[in-house]
Formats: sequence, C-alpha cells, structure tokens
Amino acid sequence: MSDTTVELSDKRPLSEPRIKSANWSLPSWWLVFGRELNELWIWGRALTLIILYSIYLGISSFIFASNNELSLIPPREMVYLTISGAITVGLFIALVIGADSFSGERERSTLEALLLTPARRRQIVIGKFLASISPWPVAMVIAIPYVVVLSQGDEILRTALVWSAIVGSLLAPAFTGFAMLVSLWSGSNRTSLFTSLTVYLLLLLPVQFPSGAQTGMFGKLLKQLDPLDGAAQFLEKLIVGNRTVQELMPLLWSGIGFALLIFMVLFLYAAPRLRLDAGIPIKLRRKKSSIVLSILLVLLLSLSAVRGQALQQSAGLQITIDKTSATAKTGDKVEFHTTVTNHDSADSPPLIIAMNIINLDASGDVVDPEDWSPERTQYVSPLTPGNSVTQSWVLNTILDGDYMVYMVLIPAPVNQTASSHPLTSMGIHVIVNRFVRINPGGILPFAVGIPILLILLMAGLVWIRRRNIDPGSSPINQPMNIPQDNFMNGGSHETY
Repeated sequence: MSDTTVELSDKRPLSEPRIKSANWSLPSWWLVFGRELNELWIWGRALTLIILYSIYLGISSFIFASNNELSLIPPREMVYLTISGAITVGLFIALVIGADSFSGERERSTLEALLLTPARRRQIVIGKFLASISPWPVAMVIAIPYVVVLSQGDEILRTALVWSAIVGSLLAPAFTGFAMLVSLWSGSNRTSLFTSLTVYLLLLLPVQFPSGAQTGMFGKLLKQLDPLDGAAQFLEKLIVGNRTVQELMPLLWSGIGFALLIFMVLFLYAAPRLRLDAGIPIKLRRKKSSIVLSILLVLLLSLSAVRGQALQQSAGLQITIDKTSATAKTGDKVEFHTTVTNHDSADSPPLIIAMNIINLDASGDVVDPEDWSPERTQYVSPLTPGNSVTQSWVLNTILDGDYMVYMVLIPAPVNQTASSHPLTSMGIHVIVNRFVRINPGGILPFAVGIPILLILLMAGLVWIRRRNIDPGSSPINQPMNIPQDNFMNGGSHETY
C-alpha cells in the first residue's frame, strides 16, 4: 500500500475536510496518535521528563523517610506529600508536552504536512491529545513503590492510591487540553509554554498559602474555583484528616467543571478550526458571550450564597468526648469522637469545633496543633432543639512527650461586632513514646534504581534509533502514511 500525497487547493477555504471510508481500516486519529507516541517516547522527549520526575520523586521520598526517622512526619503525612508532589510534577509534564503540540509543529514547519493528510482536524486534535496525556499513567505507576514504602502498611494506602489516580486522571487531561488550546492559538512555542506555565503557577500559588491568608469574599471565591486547591484539599483531608469521600466530593466540583469547560472548547470549538497560522479564527458572537457571562455570574452568586449564610446566636449547647486518655508512639494516630447536643428550645447558630493541644512539660517545645492534625477545625450546621451530631477526629503523634488535648465549641456570633461564649470539653491526656518507624535505607533502592533503569531504557532507545534510522531523519519531518483505503474503494476525499 503506497503513501498518498494530497495537493493544496486554493479554491476552498480552510475548513475541515470530509472523509468517507468504505472499509474498516484504522481511523485517522489512531494514526495521528501513533505518530505522536513515536515522537514523544522513541525520540526521548517524554522519557527525558519522566527520568527527571523519577529523580525528583526519589530525592523527596528519601528526605521524607529521613525526617520520619527523626519523628517529624507521620506516615500518612508522607503519603500525602509524595502523592501531592507526584501530581504537581505530573501536571507540569502534561503542560510542557501540551504546549508544544501545535506551536512546536508550526516552528518546525511540520503542521502543514499534517493538515494535508486525509484526516479531519478534530481527529488530529484527538490523536495529539491522547498522546500528550500518555506520560501521566507512567508517572502514577512510578510513584506507587514510593507510596507503598512510605505508608509502612497504614490502612490508608489503598484509598490514597485509588483516589490519587482518580484526581490525577481528572486534572492531567484538563491541563493538557488547556496547554493544547494555548498552543493551538500561539504563534511560537515560547509564547505557548510561557503562557501555560504562568497560568499553572497562578493556580498553584493558593495551594501553598495557609488557609488564613485568603481573606475577603473575592479571595475565598477564587480559592473555591481553583481546581488545584480543591484537589489538594480533597486529598489532604481524605488521607491525613480521615474524612469521608462523600463529605469531600464538593471539593472536586471545580476540577470537574474546569475539565468539562476545557474539553468543550478544545474539541467542539477550537479543533474544527485548526489553522496553519496562530490566532483565534472566529470571534465569539455577542449573544454567545452574554450567555457565557450569565452562566458564570449565576455560578459565582451560588457559591457566594453557600458561604454567606446568616449567623445567629443561641445557648444551651453541650460538647462531650468519648476518650479521656491515650498512649501511643510517634508516628501513630489517636482517634476519638466528640458529640455536640442542643438542649435549648430554639435552633442553635452555626457551630465551630476546634482542637487544641498543649505540652504539659514546662521545658518542652510549644505544640503547633496544625502539625498534629490538619483537620483541627470542623463546622456544624445549626442544630434543632434536642438534636445532636457526632464528629470524628484524628490526632497524629508527631513528638514524644506528655500532652493534653481538648476541644472548644464556638457558637458563631450574630454579626461583626458581636461575640459568643466558647465551651470546652473534657481533656484527653495523651502520652507519646518515641518510636522510629522507617529506615531511610528502605527507600534508597527505589530512589536510585528507578532513575537508573529509566536512563538505561532511554540509552537503549537511542541505540536502536541510531541503528535503524538514517542520521538527520526524525518522525517530525516524515509525512504520515495514510492508507489509500481511506479514500479508495468507493470513498471520497476533498482537498482545501
């Protein structure tokens, strides 16, 4: 079967060519997908980024294990930090590859040859998209050994692996699609890469800020709409805070909405209008723009209404605790429950429950409750008369010593100038004994072996490439072999 060359016609505008196939040959998007996979992996760009990723993961995991030997980080916290780092770097790889998908082809003067093949423009975008997200599954698989070793058999391991894969598989295609959109409308690869990474860093910054840094309605609203912040909170509260998936699902809504928006714009609007040059080909009509702005406005007002409920004041509240003492080792966890009851005849106001920890040893270090329990504050909706609600808490034993844990119940004040009377629970006397759980040498074979294995794999690919491919040739400069069956045997082909 011979290759087919299609001549460029100046009588038709740049539009999506129509291809009808009378047989069951491979679809055009699959051929584009194979070409892109060959360029990304055989020619080393994706593999190079994955090697750097494995080196980063090995170094960070070894540092976490060393810190745990000093009783600084519990296993659950290390699992979350490892998964968070894997997703953060994995999304960076997705952005770099997606940003090069079209603007890089323009700079290398290979996009025109791709568009002249008998493939629909949307099929070209789909093939490139599928190839661009291929590094994420590899990155997730590489992270599994590190997470397993650092978890030290903790029961959270399976939940952490499953939901980190789900969250990463939601964000990686979304950010890959975003970078492809920027690349599709950029004239140079430098512009596409700079724009994509700038937006990524802007979305990543709120994740690094403490929760108290975002003040004001606008800052809280931006934090709620940030898909990276929602995903980070979801994983942290699920893995470290011992919260349920049903309770945390609203945190993923921003990520789901972001992914759906990117997919609709990329595949329904931008893909059929793929051009040889950069730029948005058709401006959005005023009517469509008004509809989009109206939807966004309704969404913002809805999110604001959720946070802007009126505050009331009430009395007759009681908080009880199911444990008064506990003994543990560093790196373990202490679980307990509190129950809040409304004995008043009226509905209670919204309630806040906060965990506090003090060191009973006057010569000991001051305790930071945030290090011992990231979920040290819970919020309860107003309680009707006679009703109660139970909360679950987890205390991560960081340092050895003698401590007292107590809970504070705070009724929300009625306005900005009002106050309320906090209530305290019975204290939990916690004695923590020193215990080293992880030997950093256990993670060392993975930290060293995986990067070496990937480097050897890359060296083998380079040797095969030099042996089988002529010098100076590259799949980037090779035209795609589209079977004639796509437009022979009764089929049709239209040029543009």
